[in-house]
Amino acid sequence: MQKLNILFEDNHVIVVDKPVNIAVQADESGDVDLQTMLKDYIAREYNKPGNVFLGIVHRLDRPVGGLMVFARTSKGASRLSDSIRRFEMDKIYHAVVQGKAPDKGTLVHWLVKDAARNMVTAHDKMVKDSKEAVLHYERVAFSEGLSLLKIDLETGRPHQIRVQCKAMGHPIWGDQRYNEDAKVGQQIALRATSLSFPHPTTKERLKFNLELPNAQPWGKLKR
Repeated sequence: MQKLNILFEDNHVIVVDKPVNIAVQADESGDVDLQTMLKDYIAREYNKPGNVFLGIVHRLDRPVGGLMVFARTSKGASRLSDSIRRFEMDKIYHAVVQGKAPDKGTLVHWLVKDAARNMVTAHDKMVKDSKEAVLHYERVAFSEGLSLLKIDLETGRPHQIRVQCKAMGHPIWGDQRYNEDAKVGQQIALRATSLSFPHPTTKERLKFNLELPNAQPWGKLKR
């Protein structure tokens, strides 16, 4: 089984660097998922018999890697979920997109998810069954026709960053679902790089950061 990079753990939460191409939760594919991997780890590490509780409070798309926090107690799950609703959990992403994106900006769209196709579409105004999506971005580097964006996610909608980047005309490099120019075998250049939230019991603010990968296309844009 793939070795996990766990950045923090106590009796209430566990923070992990989610591997790319691993689903957060079990799905119809039957592939190994992160929740199960972490449950197995906790059972082995702490000699816990029976079913291990591990609450999911936020998600990353399957091909995307980076920082996630899981709750080890139901109380922790409830309080972390409350923190998200109160906008107390800060999540920063980095993405490599095609073209020269504007220096900085705020993207506001209304997203509609087609569950049958697992596709999301972005609209400039509210439409039936849509949900508002807001993110803020800054271009931190540009080279060889690619921009490195730092993204502050205000809302957490399915496929949000991927769809909004496409909607503004700068799809994410390697995004097999939303970038028509992506080549087979490319790994989507989107990563959850920073996560900050109040601990569910101590209220201490915890913050975690990850370095950008050295692999392409990240390497030519790292600063």
